[in-house]
Amino acid sequence: MRASDFHPPRWLRNRHLQTVLGSAAVRGRRGARLLAAAAAHTRELLLDGGDGVRLLGLHSVPAGRGARGVVLLLHGWEGSADSTYMRLAAARLLDDGFEVVRLNFRDHGQTHHLNEGLFHSNLIDEVVHAAVDLAARLGTGPLAVGGYSLGGNFALRLALRAPAVGLALSQVAVVCPLLDPARTMLAMEQGFPAYLRHFEARWRASLRRKRELYPELYDFGDDVLALRMRPLTQWMVERNTDFGTLERYFDGYSVAGDRLAALQVPASILTAADDPVIPVEDFLEARLPASACLEISRWGGHCGFVEDAALNGFGERWLAERLSRPAPGRG
Repeated sequence: MRASDFHPPRWLRNRHLQTVLGSAAVRGRRGARLLAAAAAHTRELLLDGGDGVRLLGLHSVPAGRGARGVVLLLHGWEGSADSTYMRLAAARLLDDGFEVVRLNFRDHGQTHHLNEGLFHSNLIDEVVHAAVDLAARLGTGPLAVGGYSLGGNFALRLALRAPAVGLALSQVAVVCPLLDPARTMLAMEQGFPAYLRHFEARWRASLRRKRELYPELYDFGDDVLALRMRPLTQWMVERNTDFGTLERYFDGYSVAGDRLAALQVPASILTAADDPVIPVEDFLEARLPASACLEISRWGGHCGFVEDAALNGFGERWLAERLSRPAPGRG
């Protein structure tokens, strides 16, 4: 499968339609049905994120056969282990014989109670620690990583850090990963306003939940929650991180430019030229190693890649296919 294989009908080529339909409720229900049909055994898995941090994952094992390996799936910002794309990708991978762990980042998927500190996008250390814990506890075969949007950014940073922590990753595959946070913020501010409003609403709800659980730590008022995305992010950075400025915070989790050049783990990247959230220029300017494959589709929106009127998804098929085939140089 290649990005050039994605040819939606003309009426499906609008980038906003692709983006919205990608997370449509009917696709979410299909993902739930497919997971149920897989008859996999699923359990909650509390992973050690280091320094007392706990991250919750959903671990699914295919029924009646030995697994080919383990795939760790990472969701996008304000998504969860039960996001539509996570369920659909997991169902595909289970059908291909893999164990799947759908990880919730801190403060995602109703896990606000597990940790006192607020989530922010530079918390890569706890995801790396959780992946090491997962590999040690399961030990059932090679570990691969898949991710979407911000989860794709985390997956690529996890792959960058894997050799230094002794984590043997077979490969990584990501869909519409965030590369340059500063550019993405600007694209949302200047683009279709519904996306910015969507993320603002989800983040405000998350912050309210944190305030309810830990009122002694978070006494911010509703005036803070009324802030727009950029000033709200600035507030979070100044009061809940050590970065001090928005620029340093964004730079802390950027993987733009030449930052992926040091990747030692084989990587596959799928994005769309018409993504309304993450500018395609970020990918055109990225310097990638020979072991990385970048594929840019003409259409797809942001994590959409809806193929037809039945809302079948190219993205989850692509990700499962990439993680199912042998990685370059590994057999």
